Amino acid sequence: MKLFQKLLLAPAALGLMAPVAATAADMNLAGVNQYASAEEQVTSITQFSDVQPTDWAYQALSNLVERYGCVAGYPNGTFAGRKAMTRFEAAALLNACLDRVTEVTDQLKKLMKEFEKELAILKGRVDGLEARVGTLEANQFSTTTKLKGSTYWVLGANSFGGNFSGGGNGASAIEGGTTFNYDLRLDLDTSFTGKDLLRTRLRAGNFGASGFNGGGFGPSLNALEVSFQEPAGANVVGIDRLFYQFPLGSGFTFTGGPRVRQDDMLAMWPSAYPADTILDVFTYAGAPGAYNLTLGGGAGLWWQKDGFSISANYVSSNSNVGQPGYTVAPGDGTGGGVMTNAAASSSTIQLGYAGSNWGAAFAYTYAQNGSSVYGGNATPLAAFASGNGTGTSNNYGLSAYWTPKTAGYVPSISAGWGYSSYDAANTQANLGLAGSPISGITAAQNWYVGLQWADAFVKGNSLGMAVGQPTFVTAMNSGTPQDGNFAWEWWYKFQVTDHISVTPAIFYLSNPQGAFGFSDAQTAGLSTTNPLTNFGGLIKTTFKF
Repeated sequence: MKLFQKLLLAPAALGLMAPVAATAADMNLAGVNQYASAEEQVTSITQFSDVQPTDWAYQALSNLVERYGCVAGYPNGTFAGRKAMTRFEAAALLNACLDRVTEVTDQLKKLMKEFEKELAILKGRVDGLEARVGTLEANQFSTTTKLKGSTYWVLGANSFGGNFSGGGNGASAIEGGTTFNYDLRLDLDTSFTGKDLLRTRLRAGNFGASGFNGGGFGPSLNALEVSFQEPAGANVVGIDRLFYQFPLGSGFTFTGGPRVRQDDMLAMWPSAYPADTILDVFTYAGAPGAYNLTLGGGAGLWWQKDGFSISANYVSSNSNVGQPGYTVAPGDGTGGGVMTNAAASSSTIQLGYAGSNWGAAFAYTYAQNGSSVYGGNATPLAAFASGNGTGTSNNYGLSAYWTPKTAGYVPSISAGWGYSSYDAANTQANLGLAGSPISGITAAQNWYVGLQWADAFVKGNSLGMAVGQPTFVTAMNSGTPQDGNFAWEWWYKFQVTDHISVTPAIFYLSNPQGAFGFSDAQTAGLSTTNPLTNFGGLIKTTFKF
């Protein structure tokens, strides 16, 4: 029953309960007047000294006081809730409440009259929205899952100088053709509670024989971040991600699954570069050893509060293989399991802070060789040291970024440095270099700096460049490696629409073969004075839907 109806019936009920109606002579009219006067109206139920939250009518009385403001007390600050109510007092209370209800009703009528046209328009829009929502609900493929997709088309070519297998022309014959490739990703994101995430990513590509795959003549540095192809072949769709993530409370989040990548289980990514990826080497926050992006079966936990975070995770590249024996590379079928010597696993701890426009992180990763073949971010010598055999490595990364609060001439700055130490005995044996001038690799380093301008020339567009040294060997048991090299990239992203962008880019690699470009003792036909160089250009078109 509504409040107004209750108030109308209250006097009648009181009259029925009283055997004899009170007369004017029996009433203290002054007290009644005081009871109902505006001066004694209260604004909070706490003003009544004799009303407690444990009283059975406490909530009803509180609503009358705070919502309608039509309850008064006695001059002594009491409500006297257990005192019998006379008809005069009921009339005074009813009159006060009716005045308030009438006042509110009149105000509503005036407002409704004044905004009559606007209310009619809103009603029409609401009806239209309800119809559209009904149509969407009737046609959506799932009430819990959203589909997000992206595809990247790359048209470009490489040009080589220096010497490789008898000259730069030899390299051009292997990777010098103009190619047109694609990478397609479809994410099915499912949430059962609104706070969790079950991600299934389908992926396909045809970069296997492309000049931008980084594998045409051994692991090289011209691989793009989007250079993807399933091991089963070109244009084959595979499961690239399959993991579940959910909060545990108190700032903790758990992530785990049979196809999860190291960075899926980190609370933050310590780099603002790049807005649009080109060379793969510049997508590891400057520390490819610490952020090796190992993909496989694993789990991780992170804690995050007020910008600070701690992350810890474990990934086994060979988690799907039940052969805990010797392994050479991830997924090669010769070794596997979880927490075994042949798991090709990676264990990472990250400490980080992410503020409103800057962040920094330190990461440590203990990796079994084979957990990730560097490919697109290391010289061949460094890639062999970490990607083959049964050895282990300790990898450290220090990365940071800063972005201006407003777009302008000042770019965002991202920088990172990485260091890796290896089991020298194992790397020597695995490389087959015992007794050679290059043997027993013990350490490697890398660094990069990336600059990025938001709203460059045109609002929504971005301009970026990066320079650095991809992972190169810095120390061995014997011999001095001439493995150093440099990489540069420049790009401009045209944001054609909210869902389409076109990015022309160029890059230059000073010595992608590293030490192998200097030592005739290791690779026949390579010049000791004129090492291989690589200049590339491309146009990447991105569609997001």
